[in-house]
Amino acid sequence: MTILDGKKVSDDIKNEIAAEVAGMRSRGEKVPHLAAIIVGDDGASLTYVGSKVKACEKVGFESTLIRMPYTTSELELLQKIKELNTNDDIDGFIIQLPLPPQINTQKVLMTVDPSKDVDGFHPENFGKMALDMSTFIPATPFGILELLERYKVETKGKHTVVIGRSHIVGRPMSILMGRKGWPGNSTVTLTHSHTKNIQEITLQADIIISALGVPKFLKADMVKEGVVVIDVGITRVPDENSLKGYVITGDVDYENVSKKASFITPVPGGVGPMTIAMLMKNTLLAREQRKHLV
Repeated sequence: MTILDGKKVSDDIKNEIAAEVAGMRSRGEKVPHLAAIIVGDDGASLTYVGSKVKACEKVGFESTLIRMPYTTSELELLQKIKELNTNDDIDGFIIQLPLPPQINTQKVLMTVDPSKDVDGFHPENFGKMALDMSTFIPATPFGILELLERYKVETKGKHTVVIGRSHIVGRPMSILMGRKGWPGNSTVTLTHSHTKNIQEITLQADIIISALGVPKFLKADMVKEGVVVIDVGITRVPDENSLKGYVITGDVDYENVSKKASFITPVPGGVGPMTIAMLMKNTLLAREQRKHLV
């Protein structure tokens, strides 16, 4: 059994990006600049944004953090997005989700300039991804592809079962794993909360990508020997024995499923670190593309 070590691979990617950025600086070129908007004081969101800012520092990017109060109106947020769209100094930006209830998330994401949408959430970028065109791939699916590639996990002709159909992970993964090329060329089954007899389906899977958000949902009796397991779930489970009062748990019963798996991602330390590394990679790509625009 091989552990797909997202922490190590993400560090490798950040070091590769840092070397590229150092080269840009030495040539007197503008280095990538990533901005992030966060609305409100959600603890988990602040942690995520903080780690993204630290990652920018590590690779040598410029970064701007825009904090707006929880009471921000939709109009105020849309105005801020339009400012970033027209600011030539900003190469890419993200809007940290979730947003407060008074703001229409879809309307906000639609307002982002697709050429600066390094999260890959804009319908134009999602559509390009579905058509196998060059575009920004959402960071978590992009990270999963990178893990599969760097560990040389065979996907061609394999049966991939995706658990969960969110627009951020499940749906894009179902498209990407079935695309021509590698990683890809697999036969994909997309399962969700209305799927009947899910165990029958997962037992047939060569590769399982679980993005459900239900702790330890995938049990050992649901997988076959030699399965590849990608666990995208990150849930805080209360634990009075932990210093923080909780433990981070994935969708997979790791202790037992790992005994049958050929490759498996841990939680934490698997897909999570890859998401931030691939956001950095998308921002570098945005800067490269904007060279020709600005």
